[in-house]
Amino acid sequence: MNRLSAAFAKGRPAFVAFITAGDGDTAANLDALVDGGADVIELGMPFTDPMADGPAIQAANLRSLGAGTTTRDVLMIANEFRERHPDVPLVLMGYANPMIRRGPEWFAAEAKGCGIDGVICVDIPPEEDDALGPALRAEGIDLIRLATPTTDAARLPAVLEGSSGFVYYVSVAGITGLQQAATDSIASAVARLKAATDLPIAVGFGVRTPDQAAAIARVADGVVVGSALVELCDRHGAHAPEHIRALAASISEAVHAAKREPA
Repeated sequence: MNRLSAAFAKGRPAFVAFITAGDGDTAANLDALVDGGADVIELGMPFTDPMADGPAIQAANLRSLGAGTTTRDVLMIANEFRERHPDVPLVLMGYANPMIRRGPEWFAAEAKGCGIDGVICVDIPPEEDDALGPALRAEGIDLIRLATPTTDAARLPAVLEGSSGFVYYVSVAGITGLQQAATDSIASAVARLKAATDLPIAVGFGVRTPDQAAAIARVADGVVVGSALVELCDRHGAHAPEHIRALAASISEAVHAAKREPA
């Protein structure tokens, strides 16, 4: 059992937390997420055109790039995180250009060497899996795919083919951080996905509060929170880690205490 599968095998829903690399003191922000009880951490790779992300994460990308953050810097952050936290799953999330510009084999090997457990590439569709998937699998890194409200029965098999780690269900047809789907629609979507795969289903986009996270945790295997945490980096600057720790703790407590509803 690898770190990712272990995180979803604890008999309770998992809290998946996102933070952008290079936005403030990333090491301290990551440590705050661990201290706050995050089960899985997604580390965002800054990119100039993060088309799936809302204003908070777009701004974080620009702050990070403005500070000079490179792909090599992101990998170093990941490597140092792995040294401090050998058992916490770490997933890189981002866009194709930084991942494949030096070749997918280079990226996969570097990610493996830095202790990365999984990769989410937002803009490589499953039909173009050859662009990155084989290289990641060769290094034993999970390729985590996105399913959305518009992923119909005809396309779902392509999304699930070659997917591993968990399935990230994007609960709204839009960008991160601005809206949240009704719990009933999330429950039915999760049930549809679980009928088609044995992979855990984590739900994200628009989850901002402990109450929202708990409601989703009652029907899903995991809950992803990103924009609400990223906003704290902008709002509190050097003092962000203490605020990130507090919000993470309140969300993790709500997620871990949620009682799963029968499927």
